[in-house]
Amino acid sequence: MPTPINPQTLKPAELMRILNTAGRGTVLTETRLRRHRNRAGYVIGDDKTINLFRYAAWLTLEYFRPKQEPMDYAEKKRLQAIRNAEEVRAAQDIGELPEIGNPQRRESAIKSFRVFCESYFPEIFYLPWSMDHLRVIEKIEKAVLSGGLFAMAMPRGSGKTVMAETAVLWAALIGAVPFVCLIASSASRARDLLENIKVWLETNPFLKEDFPEVCFPIQCLERITNRQKGQKYRNEPTRIEWNVDKVVLPTIEGSAASGVVISSSGMKGSDIRGQNYARPDGQVVRPQLVLIDDPQTSESAWSESQSTDRERILAGDVLGMAGPGKKIAGLMACTVIRPGDMADNILNRDKHPEWQGERTKMVYMFPSNEKLWAKYAELRGDSLRNDGDGRIATRFYEENREAMDAGSRVAWPERYNDDEISGLQHAMNLKIRDENAFFSEYQNSPIIEMPGEEMMTSEEIAGKTNGYDRGVIPLDCNHLTMFIDVQQKALYWLLAAWDGCFNGFVVDYGTWPDQQRVYFTLRDIQKTLATAIPNSGLEGAIYGGLEKLCDERLNRSYYREDGVEMRINQCLIDSNWGQSTDVVYQFCRQSQHAAILFPSHGKYVGASSIPFAEYAKKRGDRIGHHWRVPNTAGKRQVRHVLIDTNYWKSFVHARFAVNMGDPGCLSLFGHDPKVHTMLAEHLVAEYRVQASANGRTVDEWKIRPSHPDNHWLDCLVGCAVGASMQGVELGTLKTIQKPQRPRVKLSELRK
Repeated sequence: MPTPINPQTLKPAELMRILNTAGRGTVLTETRLRRHRNRAGYVIGDDKTINLFRYAAWLTLEYFRPKQEPMDYAEKKRLQAIRNAEEVRAAQDIGELPEIGNPQRRESAIKSFRVFCESYFPEIFYLPWSMDHLRVIEKIEKAVLSGGLFAMAMPRGSGKTVMAETAVLWAALIGAVPFVCLIASSASRARDLLENIKVWLETNPFLKEDFPEVCFPIQCLERITNRQKGQKYRNEPTRIEWNVDKVVLPTIEGSAASGVVISSSGMKGSDIRGQNYARPDGQVVRPQLVLIDDPQTSESAWSESQSTDRERILAGDVLGMAGPGKKIAGLMACTVIRPGDMADNILNRDKHPEWQGERTKMVYMFPSNEKLWAKYAELRGDSLRNDGDGRIATRFYEENREAMDAGSRVAWPERYNDDEISGLQHAMNLKIRDENAFFSEYQNSPIIEMPGEEMMTSEEIAGKTNGYDRGVIPLDCNHLTMFIDVQQKALYWLLAAWDGCFNGFVVDYGTWPDQQRVYFTLRDIQKTLATAIPNSGLEGAIYGGLEKLCDERLNRSYYREDGVEMRINQCLIDSNWGQSTDVVYQFCRQSQHAAILFPSHGKYVGASSIPFAEYAKKRGDRIGHHWRVPNTAGKRQVRHVLIDTNYWKSFVHARFAVNMGDPGCLSLFGHDPKVHTMLAEHLVAEYRVQASANGRTVDEWKIRPSHPDNHWLDCLVGCAVGASMQGVELGTLKTIQKPQRPRVKLSELRK
């Protein structure tokens, strides 16, 4: 027997089956029933069932309800516009502001810029502050709260730009000034600075909690700038502006930051002049705080006219932004690119005392043990050249850290990379990588570089021939020196003769093994040490090559043009290449020619380095003209010579510039300049610049960008040093001898 159906509690499916089987066809569909239930609501049933009687009554009422006249299109459009406007007005009001999340943190940050940085940007300022940071923070706070100008040059990576940006944000949030302007070297760079501040206001969770009157209206925009025009709070416009080059913080009653303006501008007078903003209260405000971040480019810094022009813009347009009779506060984060550029002048308190320039450094005192750091640089360079990561050098530093740290003082000891173990090591790695960039970017005391005197071309040097046959020694020469430059593939060597006035004659030069080619480079050498000394490793090939080359040259007799037999007096061997150092020392110790062999180390003595003349002489040291032979032989039991390569490269080039017949002239054998094309290219592979630092001006030699071969230049420099070690002196460059103390007899002291 079928279950009876209750017409007052029908399910939708049951209702449709009853009505659609009444013989009238499809009376009710699921879609129509759903529409009726939505319109009638609970009048005809509940969520799950339908009352058939009530449903029929509701349909009857709907059928007999008076019909409205259909609206025309214009009326429908008008009514829809009214509804849309009401929805927009409802969406424009941001509602009530959230409560302040941490009032105590907010209050502390408002009073202290340092607390503000630490509390709201812990992911940026995560290292302990250095003393320089604390001093800069104090001056920033003073400039923001009390006015005044402050310029700071800090080592790159010290956070000077981000500190200045947070200072602007802090000044705006606490309402210290009504208008802040960001100025950079270009308009695009200034917009980048402003964008950082905008991102912080949108995304920083701590700022969102503690400064809801600023951050909440900004976040309600959801980065849709069209919403800014109509945004309201309590039915009043917030007048927020959120543009690419200008931001106006929301106008909220009781907010210290209400209506504060932050704009951005490039370092051009036309962009800077005329900035102002009309507030709702009728007051027109102008910038009262400017942040100037790196206002010069490398190009403008090296141009005196551009540097002068930017100083003029700074003094006139920037500092005049506040308007007539009003002072402006200014923060400048800058980097000195060259002495005398805009940044250097602004930081100079004698020239611009109003800016109260602060010039901080990465290293205030360099370590005293240069020898260990030179060894460290050598190990690090060898490791990196051979696809290593410098770990060997770090291990060397760790083993000798106490001695290598002695005498040093680093500004920020906590600043170093994961593969380093101290702030000093980090600084020295930067210095080793590029000394000029280090002193400019990290010391804010750039080395002065000026183009050196005009150098001779390779054609002019190749044409400086003397007519002597190869291997023949001119009449007045009494000294014969040789230098060997050690490379992995081959040994470069050069032989030179010298008279007492430092007249020099290149007698012979070549490679071992002999390439038997007119022109070649180290890269395309075909006959290598490895092929000439088979069945040996790298060190064995170098040792065997040195042995064969020295037997060929040092056992040989050379003849002066008058028939006098001569032998090589001094032979220096390059020991700077890391993998050859030990084997060169071993060869010099064991060779039958040990009496005239010297391992040599070229030392880069730049403008900022300690000159050889200022080294304390120890007992037994030999001190010559920009070279020295330390007394200690060390663990290798062989004395070596240290050479000031910058000086001696200038010396040999100066000798080529001397006219034939004058004292101190340097020339090449033969008559045909084409023979010496390859040699001449080696001799001009480097160029010199004049550099000044610490009161010294010297020539510094740099390899040309194409990195040509320079091995015979090193050989010629070594031969000239060998002659100096033999006592040869140029008249104008005599070695200064210290006066001998008179000998005093003991009997005279008793009187």
